[in-house]
Amino acid sequence: MLSVSADCLGCSLANGRMPAEIVYENEYVTCLLDIAPIHEGHMLILPKSHVLDLDEMDENTAAAVMMASAVLSRLLKRTFAPDGITVMQNGGAFNDLKHYHMHVFPRYKQDGFAWVEPADTHYAGQRLAETRRKLKGLLKNGEGIH
Repeated sequence: MLSVSADCLGCSLANGRMPAEIVYENEYVTCLLDIAPIHEGHMLILPKSHVLDLDEMDENTAAAVMMASAVLSRLLKRTFAPDGITVMQNGGAFNDLKHYHMHVFPRYKQDGFAWVEPADTHYAGQRLAETRRKLKGLLKNGEGIH
């Protein structure tokens, strides 16, 4: 059963209740052009059901998001012949739409888009083995899987 929020912009866009430049869709996702594109062809993948973060997504929707990212990547490569493709999403407080969405957009050498890595002021790079043990411990106990 599709769970849709009546007051969610993402739900409205994904389910055709608002106008959008839809490029591709299936029963789980709608893919549309971003209204503030980084480059021509910048698209968003939106689940049709209301989901805020990746870890809330059911397996069918998660698989549909990944399959759609491959479809959109192929479309962008054939249409714009970019130097590469960026696929990314922001969760939690960084999800400005308050509905899960994945960005897929073409990239070009010297396009100015950058991943800016913050300074490691917490020295996380020095605790990689400790961090791995913590994460694997949760997996071993079945936490983090469901």
